[in-house]
Amino acid sequence: MVRPPWADPGRGLFSISVAAELTGLHPHTLRLYEQEGLLSPARSPGGARRYSTDDIDRLHQITALTSDGVNLAGVRRILQLQEQMRQLHAELERLKTAARSAPSARPASNSVPGPAGPPFPAHPPAGAPRQAEQQ
Repeated sequence: MVRPPWADPGRGLFSISVAAELTGLHPHTLRLYEQEGLLSPARSPGGARRYSTDDIDRLHQITALTSDGVNLAGVRRILQLQEQMRQLHAELERLKTAARSAPSARPASNSVPGPAGPPFPAHPPAGAPRQAEQQ
């Protein structure tokens, strides 16, 4: 099945004016957020900003955080931590998949080789000569 180009959530589709209307923000605010490093919209061949649906979702998240009283530095840190968490979760899932598909490197618990007897020699019976006395 062929997916239309607008189905890609990361593809820049919306101009700054449309993105501003979709988010309820002023175009200047969108430029400020870009300048602050909170998002980076794609650029058209002519250099115009193109916002994706992912960008619009991110702008909604930024708006929610700032309306809760978080300053832009705090918003930036929260977004960084969320991205780090997403990456770590993806790495964990990748490692789980690799562990499930790899043959087990651990031996079965009942087949662990080891000494048949105690790890140290037993004490000699009472009255038995000691090695030093035997020489």
